[in-house]
Amino acid sequence: QVQLVESGGGLVQAGDSLRLSCAASGRTFSPYAMGWFRQAPGKEREFVATITWSGGNTYYADSVKGRFTISRDRAKNTVYLQMNSLKPEDTAVYYCAAKSADYGLTMSASYNYWGQGTQVTVSS
Repeated sequence: QVQLVESGGGLVQAGDSLRLSCAASGRTFSPYAMGWFRQAPGKEREFVATITWSGGNTYYADSVKGRFTISRDRAKNTVYLQMNSLKPEDTAVYYCAAKSADYGLTMSASYNYWGQGTQVTVSS
């Protein structure tokens, strides 16, 4: 079994930075990729960033490219999301997720495991 726990969310002002962490627990943890998604009230869950576990290849949504950086520490079973130059439109609940299959890297439906979510609020 795999359990994911996010941390690091909070309230910040536009232009500030925040770093989210997601720690995975499980006797054997070897996903194909881990990523971050976000969901604002009344909106669909959208892709933010993902990283392949073995090779460390990264992929970003156009809306966050150049501002956010995803990374992982395989020894700690942890994935991070460094968020810089935050905007009010980044306000959402952020979820980390892990997947086993090697397809649909940007699609939420292709991820097997999900964290509980952490709130990120950016004020103007």
